[in-house]
Amino acid sequence: MHIEPYLFFNGRCEEAVEFYKKALSAEVTMLMRFKESPEPPQPGMVPPGSENKIMHVSFRIGDTTVMASDGRCTGQTDFHGFSLSLTVANEAEAERKFAALADGGQVQMPLSKTFWSPRFGMVADRFGVAWSPSRVEMEPMHSRVKPQHMTGLLTFSFVDSMQSSKVRLSLEEL
Repeated sequence: MHIEPYLFFNGRCEEAVEFYKKALSAEVTMLMRFKESPEPPQPGMVPPGSENKIMHVSFRIGDTTVMASDGRCTGQTDFHGFSLSLTVANEAEAERKFAALADGGQVQMPLSKTFWSPRFGMVADRFGVAWSPSRVEMEPMHSRVKPQHMTGLLTFSFVDSMQSSKVRLSLEEL
């Protein structure tokens, strides 16, 4: 199974794709405009004058395919309840991608060091799409969590290349 995001930009899809080409080095693999469809749209689905808007586009960001459309061309986007996680190779790339996505957008959490990443942040780009760029250690998280003792409390050491943390849970809390 494979999950690929499909984003509806409601009339701003071409602008968004151009932005992602510059900000994230996106590469378009397929693009079809409404006027190129083998079947006309259903009545009322697309406003008159939207023939040149994007019916469907697929583009790659790194190893991931993202699909998008102008949808019904209403002009209003509504990207709530999700964030696209962008894992990068190093901290410098995290800084560059975060700055590029923040251009014209809104920083929700500045890029900074966290217990799981030397660089993590949250930003909504100029189209309202939420992104979470980060540099994640390649070692799986479960291999960094090690139980220490099993009495009335469970204590776990969380060890990574940046810091060690201890989490204590009472058995009653579980």
